[in-house]
Amino acid sequence: MARKKYFEVDLPILKRKVELLAESEDSLKGKSIKLDLAREIKGKNFEIIYKIDQEGAAKPHKLHVYKYFLRRMMRKSIDYVEDSFQIECGDANLRVKPFLITRKKVSRNVRKALRNKAREEIENYIGDKKFEEVISSLLSNDFQKDLSLALKKIYPLTLCEIKEIYVESSGGESKEEKEAKKKVKEE
Repeated sequence: MARKKYFEVDLPILKRKVELLAESEDSLKGKSIKLDLAREIKGKNFEIIYKIDQEGAAKPHKLHVYKYFLRRMMRKSIDYVEDSFQIECGDANLRVKPFLITRKKVSRNVRKALRNKAREEIENYIGDKKFEEVISSLLSNDFQKDLSLALKKIYPLTLCEIKEIYVESSGGESKEEKEAKKKVKEE
């Protein structure tokens, strides 16, 4: 049995290094690293999960808000809107789950309008950005502010958050490759 050692792994978005205990660097490949960001980001309770790829580099895989944070934000006489959809970004296929809390009870039509507008805004924002850019904008709260301002025109919100975002499959294709595949399918 080989003796375990600490290996240093660089975490790109957080700009810090973590030491992991393993027998060799090759044994780290495919492993995941969970980090609690509650102390680093005041007022938010995020958890980020990195996956170590075949080159030995850590890449963000999933970002989600703790459930107790969302439960704490819930009050009487409010409504919440949830959604889950798949979207393609510049380098991966993502699953995005927005979570919105209204200030008062609203009708089903208003909730539907909020859900559709949120989906449209998220698709426009993510578009051809890389996953790391999306995660860093979520951590800096820029993405949520822009989304909240767009949705405010429909109905004012108490909370506008991306509950969960993760990579379903990596290696997204470029737009030219997607258009070429569509043309082949149509013919």
